[in-house]
Amino acid sequence: MAVSDSDMIRAWTQVLTLSKLQPGQIVTILTGEGTHPQNLRTAEIAATTMGAVVSRLYLPPVNGEKSLSRDPLAYLGTTPLTGNAAAIAALKASDLVLDLMTLLFSPEQHDILASGTKILLAVEPPEILARIVPTIEDYHRVKAGAALLENKKVMHVTSPAGTDIRLPMGEFPVVKEYGFVEEPGRWDHWPSGFFFTFPNEGQSQGRIVIDKGDILLPQKYYVSTPITLTVKDGFATDIEGDIDAELLREYTASFNDPEAYAISHIGWGLQTRAYWNTLSLYDREATIGMDARAFNGNFLFSLGPNNEAGGSRTTTCHIDIPLRNCTIDVDGTVVVKDGKVLEELMDYQRSTPAK
Repeated sequence: MAVSDSDMIRAWTQVLTLSKLQPGQIVTILTGEGTHPQNLRTAEIAATTMGAVVSRLYLPPVNGEKSLSRDPLAYLGTTPLTGNAAAIAALKASDLVLDLMTLLFSPEQHDILASGTKILLAVEPPEILARIVPTIEDYHRVKAGAALLENKKVMHVTSPAGTDIRLPMGEFPVVKEYGFVEEPGRWDHWPSGFFFTFPNEGQSQGRIVIDKGDILLPQKYYVSTPITLTVKDGFATDIEGDIDAELLREYTASFNDPEAYAISHIGWGLQTRAYWNTLSLYDREATIGMDARAFNGNFLFSLGPNNEAGGSRTTTCHIDIPLRNCTIDVDGTVVVKDGKVLEELMDYQRSTPAK
């Protein structure tokens, strides 16, 4: 069902208020060929109404001939900002960038954030944005959940399907996504509601079974036959199974990069307004699958780069894989049991309100 402009303007106003947008601040709306016109139109109205100085920056697409998919997360090579000093300067001069085109995993994005500019990514359809408008409760929930992962040593994940993997941690920080950017130099994604870290380089060992009904992204489909990944020294060394495994093997091999098989980020979803089933209700090109990444109690892991958290892997391949029905143990404490978050461990008092 469509969402009215007035509802979207209210949603943007809530997000921008949580992001501490002040009158007179400079907002640049970054757009591309895939930018949703209603997202752009209502973002501009909301920011202007709040007194911001608003500009649009359009950048033409790149890498279309290299990617196997139209999904913006399917190929993470050079971005439209690569070599574009004028555009980078404009974004660095902004207090807030609303990214309506997708700049993930790019050195240009890191450079812009280092200048103190805040970046908020929002590329899902208006209907999804309106359903999962960030709240201060999301902030507290993600902060409390992340506290269960911070300063821990080992994540152990099991499932009835056969997953049994140990993921040593500590080399990389915990990244929190709750949907708004209240601090200088912060990046976030609306919608979200999850957190993750990256396992220590070359140390993950075990087996991951992607079971029937689990999701592959950017493929954006539900697996119909189990896929077994053998993980040795931080890399998926074997991808076994029937047709779904064959499709995943060929897709990953198409990047011709050994780092495409590395275990990337690991964490779990906490968003109660995101749903596992939603992907079945949208055309593949209409969404990037944030419901799948964020739904409450999933175990979300990925294959590919780790430069988002300061690592050295910059492979162009990035595959997100949310699993259901997993049990997640962190340093001997079960935090998710059979795909259900243990709410009694979620101490919301440890997180400080955003002011």
